[in-house]
Amino acid sequence: MTQALQIIWFKRDVRVHDHEPLVRAAERGPVLGLYVYEPSLLESAEYDAMHFHFVHDGLVELRERLRGLGSELLLRVGEVPQVLSELWAECRFETLWAHEETGNWLTYQRDLAVQRWARERGVPFVEIPHHGVVRRLKSRDGWAAMWERRMAQDVLYAPERLRRPESVPAAGELQDASTFGFTSERRALAMRGGESRAWKVLESFLTDRGQHYRVDMSSPVEGWRSCSRISPFLTWGHISMRAAYQRTLIQIEELRTQKERGEKVERGWFGSLDSFKARLHWHCHFMQKLEDEPQIEFRNVNRAFDGLRENDFNEAYFQAWCEGQTGYPMVDACMRALHQAGWINFRMRAMLVSFASYHLWLHWRRPAVFLARHFQDFEPGIHFSQFQMQSGVTGINTVRIYSPIKQVLDQDPDGKFIRKYVPELANLPAVYLPEPHRMPELAQLEFGCRIGVDYPAPIVDHKAAYAQAKARIFAHRGLESVRDEAKRVYQKHGSRKSPERRR
Repeated sequence: MTQALQIIWFKRDVRVHDHEPLVRAAERGPVLGLYVYEPSLLESAEYDAMHFHFVHDGLVELRERLRGLGSELLLRVGEVPQVLSELWAECRFETLWAHEETGNWLTYQRDLAVQRWARERGVPFVEIPHHGVVRRLKSRDGWAAMWERRMAQDVLYAPERLRRPESVPAAGELQDASTFGFTSERRALAMRGGESRAWKVLESFLTDRGQHYRVDMSSPVEGWRSCSRISPFLTWGHISMRAAYQRTLIQIEELRTQKERGEKVERGWFGSLDSFKARLHWHCHFMQKLEDEPQIEFRNVNRAFDGLRENDFNEAYFQAWCEGQTGYPMVDACMRALHQAGWINFRMRAMLVSFASYHLWLHWRRPAVFLARHFQDFEPGIHFSQFQMQSGVTGINTVRIYSPIKQVLDQDPDGKFIRKYVPELANLPAVYLPEPHRMPELAQLEFGCRIGVDYPAPIVDHKAAYAQAKARIFAHRGLESVRDEAKRVYQKHGSRKSPERRR
């Protein structure tokens, strides 16, 4: 008896290891994979050629692996409902399988359209949880325990062999970046994608690079090596959260065993891996916010902050910030590093957002979209939730206004990072790097950096902008409407491990 065809729709889960839809579909019958190049997503303001290239790397490997298992990855261009209709006309499949996805508004609407398509044709559309995000969550109480239970489930290995249908539609071609108007050139320092690379990066972190993670994670110099760097692989699904989390637990246990046997364990490992483990948890915590309230992508989570900055948007400030031409070396170095690599460490991301939100008083939405294009690991749920938190419009998080001057002194006192990404300042002694505009004119001539000519003067005065922003944000936080709305925000999104831990 011929078993019915199963279609696995790959989205942001381009891998075969720990892929439950693949495993479950293979138990039902012959399978084919499907990946769709969706113009609506590729043309969106948040998407960049860097994302395309990273996903492409994963698709090359995924197709090879599926073929090695005996199946095929179909590649199509178009909007998913239309692609499914065309595929349905070619081969009547029994079930459509996919992972749940917490993406942006476009993918949310896309998934709803696919659900309608499947319902109208009587095709079962089976969506399986991905990460630790819980759909239709009624309360944040106990969410952490739910996350732990999901992460404790067995990691699933790919089937040893997949059954191939007797008749296979045309496989389709891997698309070139130029097809969608993207440059074929990759960013100079951007990472390459793919499932095998994901595991190599994770292993190198857990066994070598991560020893000083807890200390180095804040440094824009040391963070390049000491941070895990697996975030883009998690974002695009080249490795699963569960597999990464469990591999981390195994490594911690191995280190404990070594220590109990009297073997030397280098200082720093336990604290660093505990910190990393906690950040894997926070990854899903922020994604859950967008899952519970998709409008976070567009509007203030605390609606009492509406109008705080929207009408004061300074286009010149925004462009200077985007181009790394603010006159503040650490801000400019971080932005220029992003242009080349698509990554900087978390503290420097927070500083960029803080500077835009407070010193420049820019409403968060346009800066968020700009950075989405420049973060190779752009994860909508984390990105928009973090952006709102860092810009101070949640009403439940501590207001943190970073000093770009202090960050030079704390994180790059020798100027290694700044000199690399702001070459105009390469010849300056370290003493001038926090505030190069304070160099005497003779020093500017001596070191070949004239402020206002070779490197811009600060677009705002730090002390004045800091004081004004602090006064404005705290005055607003003191409003009764903000405090009342903050109670709602906390009940819906606040971090708590159990019902007893309430404000």
